[in-house]
Amino acid sequence: MQLVAPDILAEACGLPAALTGTGVALGLLLWALGWRLHRFWIVLATTVVAGVYGLASGTASGVQPLAVALLLAVAAGLLALPLARVLAFAAAGLAARLAVHAVSPGWDEPLLCFLAGGLVGLFLFRSCTMALTRLLMAYAGLCLADQLGTLNGVAWAKAHAGLLNWGCAGTALAGWVVQFLEARWRARREQRRREHEAQKRAKEKEREKEKERAKAYRKLSLLQQLGLRRAG
Repeated sequence: MQLVAPDILAEACGLPAALTGTGVALGLLLWALGWRLHRFWIVLATTVVAGVYGLASGTASGVQPLAVALLLAVAAGLLALPLARVLAFAAAGLAARLAVHAVSPGWDEPLLCFLAGGLVGLFLFRSCTMALTRLLMAYAGLCLADQLGTLNGVAWAKAHAGLLNWGCAGTALAGWVVQFLEARWRARREQRRREHEAQKRAKEKEREKEKERAKAYRKLSLLQQLGLRRAG
C-alpha cells in the first residue's frame, strides 16, 4: 500500500511551482499549529477550492465566472464544518473497506466495514485531519523537488514507497507530539494567568477590607473623642 500514489503525483507535478511551494509552507504551518485553528483552516481550504472550481466551471459553462465563484465560495465556507465531518465519515469508511479487502479478500462485508470505519473516523476526526495534512505536505514537497530538478518525484516515490509510508507516519506522529506539547504549554500559561488574576483580585479585596477597617477605626476614635469632650 502506497500512501503517495505515483499516478496522482505525476498529475500534481504539472501544477505551478509557486502553488506547490505554498503547499509546503502551509503544510509546515499546519504540522506545527494546525489543530489550534483547525476550524479556520478547514473553512479557508473549502472556500478557496470552491472559489477556484467556480471560476473554472463558470468559464466553461459561459456563466459569469466571478459571480459563480463568489457564490460557491460563500456557500462552501458556510457549510465547511458540517461537510468536513461528512467527508471524514465517507473517507474513513472507504479507507476501512479498502484496507479490509486488501488484508482479507474473502471477508465480503462492505457495508459493515464502511460504517465501522466511518464511525472510527468521526471519533478520530482530529487525528484523521492532521494525517491528511501530512499527506498533502508529502505530495507538495515531492512536486516542488521535481519541479526544481532536485529529483524525479514520480520515480523516487515508486522506488521508495516504504520509506515514504514510514516518513509520513513518523512526521504525523511528530506533529501530534508537537501540538500536544504546545497545547499543554498554552493550558499551563492560561492556568498561571488565571491564578495570577485570582491572587490580584484577592489582594484588592484585602486592601478594600483594610480600608474599611481603617475607616471604622477612625469613626470609632472620633466617637470616643466626642464622648470624652461631652463628659468633660
